[in-house]
Amino acid sequence: MNADQTVEVLRAAGEPTRLRVLSLLAGEELSVMELSRILEQSQPRVSRHLKLMADAGLIERFPDGARVFYRLSSDPLARRLIDTVLDLLDASEGEADDRRLEEVRREREAAAGAYFERVAPQWDRMRSLYVCESAVEAAILEAAGEGPFERVVDLGTGSGRMLTLLGGKARMSIGLDLSQNMLNLARANVTRAGLEKVELRHGDIFSTRLPKQSADLVLVHQVLHYLADPATAVAEASRLVASGGRLIIVDFAPHKLEQLREEHQHRRLGFADDEVKHWLAEAGLQPSAPIVLPPDVEGLTVSIWTADRPAVAEANAA
Repeated sequence: MNADQTVEVLRAAGEPTRLRVLSLLAGEELSVMELSRILEQSQPRVSRHLKLMADAGLIERFPDGARVFYRLSSDPLARRLIDTVLDLLDASEGEADDRRLEEVRREREAAAGAYFERVAPQWDRMRSLYVCESAVEAAILEAAGEGPFERVVDLGTGSGRMLTLLGGKARMSIGLDLSQNMLNLARANVTRAGLEKVELRHGDIFSTRLPKQSADLVLVHQVLHYLADPATAVAEASRLVASGGRLIIVDFAPHKLEQLREEHQHRRLGFADDEVKHWLAEAGLQPSAPIVLPPDVEGLTVSIWTADRPAVAEANAA
């Protein structure tokens, strides 16, 4: 970044509302509508600020269905400048914005929580409406490999289907979920499948509290599209992958079924390959070519992304 570019970036950041936006986006991706509500400004006004900062390379704009989301720039030099500017701000100045952001989060989480509690008993049947689940599961088994696995971790385990699918290949499995109804359903399914060494925990995908590099197979199955910050979830999932281990992410390819936001609390309408591969590489894993499973009829295409942590050679290896 040369002197002229630096001046342009500083000029784009040098306005109170724009500094507030940068501070908010440092926490998570947000839509124009959410930013407008938090800032208590009209959407057209907020959009003008966002365009100026996007043009200067401070933030990135990405459409997702009918909505547009924003996040901080992924450029290292721009991020360093943003971090420096934000460090100079008085933390107390953003307290009101933080309170309104927390209100937005609570409402979002309450809506998602109510949805999950409502659909827990029909969860697997509902998923089968979108894709051919048997084909997806066959592809997951192929992507996972023969095993056996010392430890399998399933993040956002839901009904526990991934645990029952792969549990026979694992010496020990852990499933995490924030919904107690889902965990209860998973417990019943795991017991019915005759699996013994399975631990089900109430846990957060963003902060699992599991040891670093403690699992040789980690799964994130149909979870990312519900999250406000999928990149952070991928980073946490990647952190758990042991040397020589593998992460499998299953989710939808980009689509335009906007009704899934309101009816099923989907926050993102699918993910592009380049986006997911970038997250995986940033987390220190080596991505492979994705497996793409288009629907038999009109519906959603499922993508399966795999990434490995390179095995560390033994100290005494020849």
